[in-house]
Amino acid sequence: MSNTPKPVRIDIPVKLSSVKAVFSVSALAFEGDLPASVFHLRLIESDAADWKAESEVVAVFHTNAGHVTLNDQSYNRDRNIESGNPYRRMVEELIEKGVRVELCGATAKSHGWTNEDLLPDIKVNTDAMARTIQLVRQGYIKITE
Repeated sequence: MSNTPKPVRIDIPVKLSSVKAVFSVSALAFEGDLPASVFHLRLIESDAADWKAESEVVAVFHTNAGHVTLNDQSYNRDRNIESGNPYRRMVEELIEKGVRVELCGATAKSHGWTNEDLLPDIKVNTDAMARTIQLVRQGYIKITE
């Protein structure tokens, strides 16, 4: 008996010429120890690269997921720990792959965070709901995480 797993048969292959998506991330759900939203953002960016598709992906972190965007010092202060932001490298990798990462301004205000509290290249929008509406009106597909 072979222990080699059988490959999954893809019954509905998908290949897109362009990807325009906004991920609305309000809380962290996990695939093992990896936030599912990060897993899904990586997956769609990888797919787009494989397809050689034009890709415009925006991740809007808000509500109970806003802390993902904090720098180590601010994360420690906000979360009352000393280990730094465990999501920092994941967020930096997403940005390196072309994902635009944003923080909801209303979430930032409610926590007392300023732009100086954030990881480099994180942009703050007015609020997650208004930004999502804006992007959907511009043709982005909304994915709720």
